Amino acid sequence: MAPTGPAAPTPSTLAPAAEGPRRAAARRLREGLCERLAAWSVPALRVALGLVFLVFGVLKFFPGASPAEQIVRRTVEALTFGLVDGTAAVVLTAVVETAVGLALLTGRALRAGLVVLAITLAGVLSPVALFPGDLFGDGMTLMGQYVLKDVVLVAAAGVVAATLGARFTLAEPARAPAA
Repeated sequence: MAPTGPAAPTPSTLAPAAEGPRRAAARRLREGLCERLAAWSVPALRVALGLVFLVFGVLKFFPGASPAEQIVRRTVEALTFGLVDGTAAVVLTAVVETAVGLALLTGRALRAGLVVLAITLAGVLSPVALFPGDLFGDGMTLMGQYVLKDVVLVAAAGVVAATLGARFTLAEPARAPAA
């Protein structure tokens, strides 16, 4: 038989206990910090991600300057079944990464940049599936570490895209109701 009386109080329904001045100050500090983090963390992540893509993209324009040049060549050649050769793959990757970096940094063409970023990220981790022996042979290789750190870039891009994508959706003008 279920009880028929009033529901038992829970911590969320109880009135907050009186807090002393130290607790009140700590709570205000915590709330202020949370507000600032909420306001600035995603823009900071967007700029950081933009800088990473811009720097790594620009490096690929200079032969031998990028530590990822060989893996880019091999990956794009494998993904395109040899239709795109290694040099074109590196130049194409340089253009894409630089453009995405600039879009993230400046906020211009951001929607297009996020779409290109999503497509790019599909290929970023593909060396793990394509060349696992080269990346994790007898242990973690330097190239394996380089590719594995891209997991952080993928996660950061997901946060930025989800946050900005929601903003783009919510920012659309409201339609006037039909009369």
